[in-house]
Amino acid sequence: MKPLPDALLATIGQGVQLIDTPSLVVDLDAMERNIQRMADFARKHRVRWRPHAKMHKSAEIALLLQQAGARGHCVQKVAEAEALAAGGVVDLYISNQVLAATKLLRVARLAAQLTARGGRLAIAVDSEEGIARLAEAMDVAGSADGIHVFVEIDVGQGRCGVPPGAPALALAQSVARHARLRFAGLQAYQGSAQHLVSAAERREAITAAVRAAEHTRARITQAGLAVPLVTGSGTGTLVHEAASGVFGELQAGSFLFMDADYARNEREPAQPSFEQALFVKTQVISVCDSHAVCDAGHKSHAIDSGLPTVALLPPERALRYANGGDEHGLLYADAPQARLPALGRMLWLVPGHCDPTVNLHDFLIGVRGGLATGVVERIIRVDARGALA
Repeated sequence: MKPLPDALLATIGQGVQLIDTPSLVVDLDAMERNIQRMADFARKHRVRWRPHAKMHKSAEIALLLQQAGARGHCVQKVAEAEALAAGGVVDLYISNQVLAATKLLRVARLAAQLTARGGRLAIAVDSEEGIARLAEAMDVAGSADGIHVFVEIDVGQGRCGVPPGAPALALAQSVARHARLRFAGLQAYQGSAQHLVSAAERREAITAAVRAAEHTRARITQAGLAVPLVTGSGTGTLVHEAASGVFGELQAGSFLFMDADYARNEREPAQPSFEQALFVKTQVISVCDSHAVCDAGHKSHAIDSGLPTVALLPPERALRYANGGDEHGLLYADAPQARLPALGRMLWLVPGHCDPTVNLHDFLIGVRGGLATGVVERIIRVDARGALA
C-alpha cells in the first residue's frame, strides 16, 4: 500500500488554502448529505442499493456507504474487487463479464475468501462459454458454497448482455445446472440512458428497459426457476427503476460526488437533490490579455464527458475552462461581468466525469466546512486506482 506523503498528512487540520494544486478534493459535508438522501430514497421505495465502487474506488468510502445502509458494492474489474476486499469490504458484485482463465481463478479464490469471512461474491455472465469457464474455475479453486451469478440482459445499453427473453432463460437454466453456481437473478443496466439530458427521454428509455426485464423474469419464472433479484439502474434514472416494481436493487454510484455532465441533465422532480461534492483545486499560474492559465490539465481530470466547469462563481462572473493540454487549463472571461482571475488565485473545478477522474489520483482530500473556509479533515486512499484487470 502506497504510504501517505508527509506533506499531505501535514495538511490535516489545516485550512483549504494549504492544499497543494492540482489536487482532488471531496466536500465531506456535501458527500454525507448525498449519502443520507440516497439512503432515505431507497428506504422510502423499499429497494436495496448497491452503489458502484468503480466511481470512488475506496474501501473507506465503501464501508461508510454500508454503514448508511448500502447492501455491498458493485465493481467492474476483478482487481477492484480484490482491492476493496483487502480493505474490509466483504459483499461484492462484479457486474461485468470475466472470461480469461487466470482472472476466473482469482474470482473463484476471492469468492471462497469472502464466504469464509461471512460475505459473498457475485458476478455477471452473458454466454454459455462464460458460464462453463466460471464453473471450471470454481471447481478448481472455489469453495463448496459457490458463487452467485446474474445473467446480464441487454436492455438498451448496446454493450454486454444477451437479448431479453428466451436467450436469457437458456443461460439461467445453464447456471442452475452447475453445482457451484447460484443463479442470483438478472443484471439489467441501461447505461446509455443515464446522461440523456431530457427527463422525458430518460423515462422512455427506462420504460423499455423495465418491460424487457419484466418479460425476461416472467419467462424464467414460468420455466420453474426462481428469479431472486433484478438489479441495475444508475444515478440518472434511479427514480424510474425504484418505482417500477421490477427492480429490487439500485446500482447508482455517481450520486455520491456528481459531476459537470450530470449537472447538465434536466432533473426529475422525484429525484433526490444530489450535490456536487468532488472538485479539483487548481491555481492560476499565468495571465495574459486574452486568458489565464491554471495548473490542472487533463492529467488531473477526465475529459471523456466534457470539460470541467469552474465552481463557486455567480453566472454573470463565470469563467469558461478550455483544454490546454496535459498540465494546463485555459480560462476565459466570456460572461458579461467576468474578469480574468489574478495570478496565483486558487479556483475549484467540477470534473466532467467523476469516475475516471478519481482513477487519476492516489488520494482524495476530505474537507469539512466547505471549500471557501473549510479544514482538511482526512485523506482518503483510492485503493483501486489503476485496478483495470
